[in-house]
Amino acid sequence: MDLRPQTQALKAQLLEGFGRILDRTAYCLGPEVEAFERDFAAYCGAGHAVGVNSGTSALHLALLALGVGPGDEVVTTPFTFVATAWAISYCGATPVFADIQPDTFLLDPKAAEKAITPRTKAILPVHLYGQPADMEAFQDLARCKGLPLVEDAAQAHGATYKGRRTGSLGTIAGFSFYPSKNLGACGEGGMVVTQDAGLAAKVRALRDHGSVRRYYHDTVGFNYRMEGLQGFVLRTKLPHLDGWNARRRELAAIYDTLLAGTAVKLPLVAPDRTHVYHLYSIRHPRRDALADYLKAQGIGTGMHYPLPVHLQQAYAHLRLKPGACPHAETAARECLSLPIFPELADEQVKTVAAAVRAWPHL
Repeated sequence: MDLRPQTQALKAQLLEGFGRILDRTAYCLGPEVEAFERDFAAYCGAGHAVGVNSGTSALHLALLALGVGPGDEVVTTPFTFVATAWAISYCGATPVFADIQPDTFLLDPKAAEKAITPRTKAILPVHLYGQPADMEAFQDLARCKGLPLVEDAAQAHGATYKGRRTGSLGTIAGFSFYPSKNLGACGEGGMVVTQDAGLAAKVRALRDHGSVRRYYHDTVGFNYRMEGLQGFVLRTKLPHLDGWNARRRELAAIYDTLLAGTAVKLPLVAPDRTHVYHLYSIRHPRRDALADYLKAQGIGTGMHYPLPVHLQQAYAHLRLKPGACPHAETAARECLSLPIFPELADEQVKTVAAAVRAWPHL
């Protein structure tokens, strides 16, 4: 992924804004962050958005605002970036891993239902690779069990489920603005999005040392504030997001066409969803060999993710063994992400696809 073309296209506008921030010295929170919060909440179709310093922090504070704490459990997927589970652990709670759907890699609602116990405090599906989870099924499950539904939307800015954007599909949601995301900062950033004014107020206090009024602290809080500079960058980029996502879909369609009929398994888009292709991940049983072959051709790839979270050493204390989540474990062995970002040229995608087709073991 090359971040330079996008930054260069907006460089003059960004530099002008940087000068304005330097003049105002509004470095932490401030008017640029407040403006971006309003714009992003409206974009998601939600009532409230609270800017924080990372997507990990966003999920952490979302769970804390819901009252998740020691002794509680949160049901989630093992096939995700580890920060999903970190947020649960930071609260002192235990992540309970349910298996994924083998065709979409998304958390399986039926597996999640089986994982619910009397200690379950929330359900946390991930909109993986840019595709929303089966949110109607999770909404029904959450309603039936009386549990809040937390969206990990770190990879799905602008994706839709039945016409509604991610961030408006659950009780509360967490977004990441890491530079490589569909909407990326010039550094770190995150956002908590919710329709619930009370939850938003809790998150606002928690991100700023548990303080509503300066130097008065009603609860233990955190230094999770978004920087003014990042608020400005993200607000500047937001109007371009839908166009960038549309371009990602164009590139994915080229891959789909050129790789159709080969032995690699292509991404599946489930009905009623708009995929924003944060990642374009194919599958093959000899994934590692294919990655090595493409590297030799000068083509970069990624493995998202080569070891599912339930088998990470950090969670060895949960005593989960291989076979606990078989679909996630198979996906971890087989998934390979091909280059995709809005500034990628059609010819570059064709070159990648041709190299995949030329692999002798395909």
